[in-house]
Amino acid sequence: MKEVIFYTREKCGLCTDAKITLKLLQDEIGFSIKEKNIDESDELTERFGLMIPVVEFKGEIVQYGQIDYFTLSKRLHEKT
Repeated sequence: MKEVIFYTREKCGLCTDAKITLKLLQDEIGFSIKEKNIDESDELTERFGLMIPVVEFKGEIVQYGQIDYFTLSKRLHEKT
């Protein structure tokens, strides 16, 4: 199964909204979600600290920051 990596952190309102969007698309497109809390890794915090939330698919960032259903759906469909 295809896997989406979702970079997030606790107490992040944008992350909560993005997770809901990902869950809506999960059944439609068919992928698993691997959630990574960037606060657990200095490397991830340095890499994604100002971009959170970040959605990565097949090694490529498909959307970050303000995640919206339409854009994310379009980009994930293009990659599948």
